[in-house]
Amino acid sequence: MDLILGIDNLIASGQLEGHKVGVLCNPASVDQELRHTVDRIWAAPRVTLVGIFGPQHGFNSDAQDNMVETPHGKHPRYGVPIYSLYSDTRIPSEQMFKKMDILVIDLQDVGTRVYTYIHTMANCLRAASTHRVQVVVCDRPNPITGTIMEGPVLQTGYESFVGQFPIPMRHGMTIGELAGLFNDQFGLRADLTVSRLKGWVRTIYADQNPVPWIMPSPNLPTLDSATVYPGAVLIEGTNLSEGRGTTRPFELVGAPWLRGEKVSDQLNQMSLPGVHFRPVRFEPTFHKYARQPCEGCQTHITDRRSFNPILAMVALLEVCRRSSPEQFAWRSPPYEYEQVKLPIDILYGSNDLRSQIEAGVPAIEIASRWASNLAAFAEIRDKFLLY
Repeated sequence: MDLILGIDNLIASGQLEGHKVGVLCNPASVDQELRHTVDRIWAAPRVTLVGIFGPQHGFNSDAQDNMVETPHGKHPRYGVPIYSLYSDTRIPSEQMFKKMDILVIDLQDVGTRVYTYIHTMANCLRAASTHRVQVVVCDRPNPITGTIMEGPVLQTGYESFVGQFPIPMRHGMTIGELAGLFNDQFGLRADLTVSRLKGWVRTIYADQNPVPWIMPSPNLPTLDSATVYPGAVLIEGTNLSEGRGTTRPFELVGAPWLRGEKVSDQLNQMSLPGVHFRPVRFEPTFHKYARQPCEGCQTHITDRRSFNPILAMVALLEVCRRSSPEQFAWRSPPYEYEQVKLPIDILYGSNDLRSQIEAGVPAIEIASRWASNLAAFAEIRDKFLLY
């Protein structure tokens, strides 16, 4: 398949010529030939690269966990300042924008509302509007397709750095489409251009396009981990291990007090589409239960087209709480700079999941309540689709 990325189109257009440019990117900001966006902009004729911005996990994507901030720095080859937007600030300052007139954003999103890169993009759009800096978002494919939507829509009052706007957990949009949605529908009012993709088909997964898979963040090492992530990220809101500190983060879920055979059997009896749960034992090297033997299950996707990751992980939470009511607990704040609300509530976008799980509402019924809000969002979403 011939695929032209947003960065390809931007460089070819000459739009940056004569400008002082900043770029928000990380190690996954590469093209089909593994050339990094910073290198391409630096080499572009009559373009002056004046600043680099890094999202959560840092420009080098080497900071593992949530709320592990990265310092500002300087690019080792080009000597350009690197500003961390996951540090003392998550919004670019006037000083950071002082020397630039165009900000290029080239980040690999993973199709999930709670992935903080899209909220760093939103913060950049706000700041660019205030400081009169143009923004060009270089579009990239949604690695888990641009067709499927699933999960709850964020409710007013639960906004955070893992959810600023009323969109569903799995939104089925590209980062460029989200930029238009955020900017126009939610009033960010930046001078925005989206450098579009060419040749992308909305129905395909990342392994069906020619761009190599580069970890967009340290705990999404594979497309499988990214495919389960829209649901498995909810595990972060509990005292279950989401597999950080293992080689299969978000695919492995467990705890020292869980019984993997029991949990897996109960989940498989639900006959959820496109998934099989296999009992496992694992020992995280860091994060929750570091160096402690855990039992749980591995999520094996048997048909990714029918697999519903959010339904699957809601079912897992239902089963884990029912099987170990004395040990299972919701994680306490702080989480992603929210000091008051429970992490599970800001991840889900309301307190509905927590209250429904505690009330014994089955996962299938919980999922059935998403339909009306998804339908309403779909009407808005359609206005911003580019492909």
